[in-house]
Amino acid sequence: MSPVPPSLLPAVDTAVGTSAAPPHRYADALEPLLAVVGADLRAPLVGGDEVRYANLDYAASAPSLAAVADHLTDVLPFYASVHRGAGYASQISTSLYENARGTVRRFVRARPDDAVVFTRNTTDSLNLLAGCVPAGSEVLYLDIEHHANLLPWQARPHRSVVAAPSLAETLERVRISLSDGGVGLLAVTGASNVTGEVLPIAELAAIAHEHGARIVVDAAQLAPHRRIDMAAAGTSGEIDYLAFSGHKLYAPFGSGVLVGRADWLDAGTPHLAGGGAVREVRLDAVTWADGPARHEAGSPNVLGAATLARAAEVLGSLDEAAWQRHEQQLRAALLEGLAEIDGVTVHRLFDDSKEAIGVVNFSVAGHDAGLVAACLSAEHGVGLRDGRFCAHPLLKRLGLPSGSLRASFGVGSRLEDVERLVAGVRGLVEDGLGIDYAVDAGRWVPAHDSRPFPAWAPNTPGTAGAAPCLTDS
Repeated sequence: MSPVPPSLLPAVDTAVGTSAAPPHRYADALEPLLAVVGADLRAPLVGGDEVRYANLDYAASAPSLAAVADHLTDVLPFYASVHRGAGYASQISTSLYENARGTVRRFVRARPDDAVVFTRNTTDSLNLLAGCVPAGSEVLYLDIEHHANLLPWQARPHRSVVAAPSLAETLERVRISLSDGGVGLLAVTGASNVTGEVLPIAELAAIAHEHGARIVVDAAQLAPHRRIDMAAAGTSGEIDYLAFSGHKLYAPFGSGVLVGRADWLDAGTPHLAGGGAVREVRLDAVTWADGPARHEAGSPNVLGAATLARAAEVLGSLDEAAWQRHEQQLRAALLEGLAEIDGVTVHRLFDDSKEAIGVVNFSVAGHDAGLVAACLSAEHGVGLRDGRFCAHPLLKRLGLPSGSLRASFGVGSRLEDVERLVAGVRGLVEDGLGIDYAVDAGRWVPAHDSRPFPAWAPNTPGTAGAAPCLTDS
């Protein structure tokens, strides 16, 4: 039985409501905070029954906000090529695309002169920035990073810091490494995609700036869960660069963004060579553009940028207290439920972390993580993630080289999702598997899976594990 980490389990106010019946302890988590597409999706179970799908895989790709899908429907008739089109639809699309930059800038409270560059996703944003770090400057990163915030830096001068069991000691290790000199950029995650723990970004930024370095924050997980203030009122804790993805921000239409100081971006290697990124082209030479255009060659993802901006508007309008209460009650319920099951261990990075987003990582003793995930899906209609979460060095250090399980949730989640996950894990531990399972192309699947796919979706046998990286994301 795993104890609930006290510092990650907030106190829950139960003195709510005036009816004779006692209020539900997690009343604010009973219903979704915002409407999402697919909230009432029905999932078939092996055996013929079906249940409402419990989506606990938000950290991989969050469902679309209903407001974002509605916005897409509204703007789609006006979709056209941007910037140089004289037609009415082109002008509307250009306005959508360019105004999306201001919306994103306001959402993360960036500085007025920060560049906003639209990309494909967080990975693309960080690879773009890797081409803009001044020559001769090293990049420093932690061993807890997602591969997106680790691999781009390995092609240039770099060094890494192994995180300590405590955040306090980890910050000191970062400080010591920076004091050796030569580091131009500190690259850190805002919140762990493995455990959900939030890092002290303002403190890390202050340490970086104290030693003449800038900081980039991988906010793929942080942005969908927390208010971000890049400017930080002009203090030493301000963020120099921030990257995040639309598909984790409830706008799954293929866009990401990099926000940050323009000087490095204007002097850096253009991310793509092509039309739109130039001022003048000759047969044997080119004069590159400045500003976001320098890194946005080709026809941009207008709809992706527009929907990302709409998601930012909707999340930015939320009451912050209600937002955090909804998420933390879901997290508290899940941690408490898992702690009551023998053999379940909840994993964390730091023994002194006090804040975490809607991501919980756990394992079940004696059961392969992939098999547990398959069972929860086939027998309970619960979707969650198993594997190494594109964080191989971290999983190895946690003693989980073959992977673990990750449940993640957000504004569209409800308490029943968490309760069904806990009930499914308890049933597996106490009663065992309800059906037989087999390994198909590296993935656990029901040995006799009768669940139908929609008529429009291909269901080709033998492809369950055809893309190994899917188990790592």
